[in-house]
Amino acid sequence: MKEQFVVLGLGRFGQSVTKTLVDNDKDVLAIDKDEQILQEITPYVTHAVQIDATDETALEQLGLHKFSHAIVGIGEDLQSSILTTLILKELEINEITAKAKDNHHGKVLSKIGADNIVFPERDMGERLGNLLSSNNLIDYLELSSEYNMAEIRAPKAMDGCTLQKLNINKTYGCMIMAIKDADEEVNISPHIEDEIYHGDILTIIGKHKDIRRLQKDYREKSKTK
Repeated sequence: MKEQFVVLGLGRFGQSVTKTLVDNDKDVLAIDKDEQILQEITPYVTHAVQIDATDETALEQLGLHKFSHAIVGIGEDLQSSILTTLILKELEINEITAKAKDNHHGKVLSKIGADNIVFPERDMGERLGNLLSSNNLIDYLELSSEYNMAEIRAPKAMDGCTLQKLNINKTYGCMIMAIKDADEEVNISPHIEDEIYHGDILTIIGKHKDIRRLQKDYREKSKTK
């Protein structure tokens, strides 16, 4: 049996989540009070229902307690977001993920029972800021409040060095999880004797401050190469 999701609020965030879940072969019930939005999403989803997500009676009649995961995509209307999350909690849905506009909104959602809080605007802003701040940084993903995964283009100072020689783990507390070369060949879990060449794409996991320190140090070293 497919895992069943319900998405309430079909703005850009809600629609993106919905389409991605469907692409991953999940059953999705899409809910929004805007008929035009529902018409746009209907071809993609298992079911689409036009109701106000703050209508407790209507949500109960849909049998939402049978769904394993609810995603609240309402962001701008804080009152509706909070009330919808509270209703879902009372319906005893197993897991609730809610979109938050800011930290204050997120704290309220967490206190009333949301299991996961996402900050799409903030996270995208941070991601873009990090990408724009570094010439070598290709992509960046926050894994937790402390740890991140980054794709970095190997600078000149790493050219021809083995992982053992670089000793990234001991020096910076970071781990190189994969190396992609110029031919798009990916080396997953590389060995200590594997070499890195200028321009290779390195997938690195570590604390944000340590990844930044690594980038800074090798940027300086590359200037002397």
